[in-house]
Amino acid sequence: MPILQRLRSSKLLKHSLLALLILGLVLISLRLYPKPALSSLIPHSTAIYAADGTLLRLTLASDAQYQIWVSLKDISPNAVEAVKLYEDRYFDWHFGINPIALLRGMVRTYSGGSRQGASTISMQLARGLYGIDSRTVSGKVKQILAAIWLESRYSKHDILEAYLNIAPYGGNIKGIATASLFYFNKPTRRLNLPETITLAVIPQNPNKRLSINNKNAQLNEARIRLWQDWLGKHPEDAKYSADMRLPAQSLKEAKRLSGQNLPFLAPHFTDALLAEHRNQAIIQTGLNINAQATLERMITSYIENNKNLGINNVSAILYDAKTMQVKALVGSADYFNAAIHGQVNGTSAKRSPGSTLKPFIYGLAMDQSLIHPASILKDAPTSFGPYSPENFDGRFIGPITATDALIRSRNVPAVSLAAKLTQPSLYDFLKNAGVSDLKSESHYGLALALGGGELTMEELVSLYAMLANHGRFAPYALTKGNAATFPLLSEESAYITLDMLRQNPRPDTGEPDLYKTAWKTGTSWGFHDAWTIGVSGNNVLAVWVGNFDGKPNPAFIGIKTAAPLFFQILDSLRHQRLLNPKTEVEAMPPHTLTKVKVCTASGDLPNQYCKNLSETWFIPGKSPIKISTLHRPVYFDNTTNQVVCGAGANTREEIIEFWSSDMLRLFREAGMPRRVPPTLPAECSNNRNQVIDDKPQITSPLRGVTYTIRLSKPETIALKANRGGQGAIYWFANNGFIAKSEAGAGIAWSPQKAGHYLLRAVDNTGQSDSREVVVEFVP
Repeated sequence: MPILQRLRSSKLLKHSLLALLILGLVLISLRLYPKPALSSLIPHSTAIYAADGTLLRLTLASDAQYQIWVSLKDISPNAVEAVKLYEDRYFDWHFGINPIALLRGMVRTYSGGSRQGASTISMQLARGLYGIDSRTVSGKVKQILAAIWLESRYSKHDILEAYLNIAPYGGNIKGIATASLFYFNKPTRRLNLPETITLAVIPQNPNKRLSINNKNAQLNEARIRLWQDWLGKHPEDAKYSADMRLPAQSLKEAKRLSGQNLPFLAPHFTDALLAEHRNQAIIQTGLNINAQATLERMITSYIENNKNLGINNVSAILYDAKTMQVKALVGSADYFNAAIHGQVNGTSAKRSPGSTLKPFIYGLAMDQSLIHPASILKDAPTSFGPYSPENFDGRFIGPITATDALIRSRNVPAVSLAAKLTQPSLYDFLKNAGVSDLKSESHYGLALALGGGELTMEELVSLYAMLANHGRFAPYALTKGNAATFPLLSEESAYITLDMLRQNPRPDTGEPDLYKTAWKTGTSWGFHDAWTIGVSGNNVLAVWVGNFDGKPNPAFIGIKTAAPLFFQILDSLRHQRLLNPKTEVEAMPPHTLTKVKVCTASGDLPNQYCKNLSETWFIPGKSPIKISTLHRPVYFDNTTNQVVCGAGANTREEIIEFWSSDMLRLFREAGMPRRVPPTLPAECSNNRNQVIDDKPQITSPLRGVTYTIRLSKPETIALKANRGGQGAIYWFANNGFIAKSEAGAGIAWSPQKAGHYLLRAVDNTGQSDSREVVVEFVP
C-alpha cells in the first residue's frame, strides 16, 4: 500500500510539474508574442511645449478627453509610489488580482455593509481600457479575467505606466500628467510632495473628491489617510506636515478656470506641427516663448503705426541655424482676424522672393571663378536676348564692385552674373535645395535672378541658414531636424557672401549693423511683397510684408517697409538678451581664405603702375587671377606733345587708364568721364608696356542661349563687342557680312531663318572674336 501511494504521489508530482511547465511556456509565449504597445490602445491628446517647458497647446484626444501620455520615467517617483501605496500596495507582487482584498471586498459589499472596492491597478486599467462595467458580478468577472490577460502579456512597468495615463481625474481629464497641468499648471516631474499626495487620491472617487459643495472634505480626509501611510514609510518627510494640514484648494474650480484658459500660443506654429505630427503625444520644440511674444508684440505695434500706408499683414520667422529649430514664428499679424485671412500661415505660402536670391548668385559666381568681392561689374543698359532688366530706381550707375552691386541690389550685374553661371546654375541650386513646385528652367529664364520664381519663407530661411552653416544645407524643420547636411556652396564662398552682406548699411543709421548682421531686402515686381531676411550669428530672421490676397501696394518696398521692422525686432531681442551676444559675432573666416591687395579701379591684381590699392578676400584656386593692365605708361614728346614709343631725353611719362570702349561710355553716361587713351603709333608694338589688348570681345548675344523669335512680332538680336581701343567692328554671320559698328556700340540684327549661326566680330586689324547662336521661330 505505501508503494502504491508513493507511485500515485510521484505521478501527481510529475503531472503538477508538467502543468506548471505548460503554464510557464504559455505565459512566456504570451509575453513574447507580438502585441501592440498599450500607449497605442489609449487615445491621447497632443501636447506641444516650448523650449523652456511652457505648454503652447493641448488638443482633445479622439474620445473628446484631455489625456497627455507621458512615459513612466517622466513622472515623479513620489507620484508613482503614492499611487501604488494608496491604490494597490501589493501591485509588484500579485498577478492582476489581490485575492485577499477581493474576498474582503465581496464580504463587506454583500453582507450589507458599505460597498468597498478591491480593484487592483491592473483591474482598473482593464476596466478603462476595455470599457468594462464592473458594477455587476459578470462585469467583475470580466474585469478580473481582463486584468489577468493584461498581466500575462505586459510587464508591470507597462501596466503601471498605462494606468497613470488613463486614471480619471474628473470631467474630461485623464491621466496624472493632464491633471498636474490642469490643477497645478506644471508637469508631473515638478510636483511637490503635498501636490503628489493630493493627485494620488482623486482617481478613486473623482466626482466626490472634487466636489465644491462639501468644501473638499472627502478630498482632505483621503489626503490625510494617505499622508499617514506615507509617513510610516518615509518619516523623513515630516517636514511637509504643516503643508498637509492646510486644506486642499478647490481643485474643481481650478480645473474649470484652466479649461477655459488653455494656452493657445504661437498658433500658426502649432498648427503646422499638428499637421506634421498629429499622432505624436508630446512635441518638444525649440521655440523661445519670450522671442515669440516679442515678434508678435513688435508686429502688432508696427501695423498699428503704419496703417496709414495700407500695411495690414506681416509674417516672420526667427530660426536657429545651428540647432535647426524655429525659435519664433508668426504666420500672420492676427490669427483671429478674418479680414486679413489671419489663419493662413504666410511662412509656408509661395511668394516672389524679389532680390533675396541675389546673394546666392554671387556665391555661385565666386565658386565658379567668375568674381571676387572687389571685381568690377557693369551696371548699364543690357539686353539678354529679349530680356532687358532694369534697376528698381530706373537708373544705371556704371562700373561697380561686386560687393557694392550686391548690397545696393543692382539688377543688371546680378542678371549678368546669373547668365554666366555654368553648373550649377541658379535654377540647379534651388532644385538642389529642395525648392518645391519649380517650373522648367526655360520658363523662368534669367528673370529667376530677380524673383521670377516663387519660394516660401521657410525655403528662404533654409537657404540663409546654409550661409550661416558654412555652405552646408539642411531642409527647414519646425523642430530639430535629423536630415544629413550637404554642401550647396563652398565654406569660403558662404563666408564671403555673408561678409559682403554685413556691409549693407541699416536704413535707420546709414551704417552697417553694430552686431555684424548680414541682411538683404527684396521687393517683388508690382509691389506685392516686401522682404528683409538676414543672418546674425546663428540666428536667421525673415520678415515679409504684404497681403495674402495678392493686392499690391506701392508701400510694399523691402528697404522701406520690411527692413525697419526687421531691425526693430532684432534690436528688441537684443535689448531683452534673447539673442546670445556670443553667437551673434561673425564666425572666423575659413583658414583657406586669404586677403590680397587689388587695384581698386580694375579689381585685378595690381601691376607696378596702379597706386590706389584695396584689400579683398581671395579663394586660392578659385578667385580669378589676372594682372591689371588698366594702368599703362605712355610717353609724350615734350616738343610736339605727340605719343612716342619710349622714354627719351625730351619725353615725359604719363600713367593713363586704358578703359575699354564700353567702360568709357559707362563712365561718361554716369557723369564721371574718363580720359580717352591716345592712339599709339604702329611702331610701338614692340614696347610691351604700351601694347593695348584691343582684340574685340563679344558681349551680346550671350553664350549658350537659344533666341526664340515670334513670327507674329519679329524681334531683333543685339550685337555688341568691346575692344581696348577705338575703331570699327565688322560683323559677320556664317561668313555673310551683317553690318559695321563702333566698339562698345550695339547694332540690331534680324536673322531671316532659324538655325545655328556663327557670329564673328572683326576689327580693322583683322583680330576677331566669335560666338555660336541658335535661333528658332515660333508662331
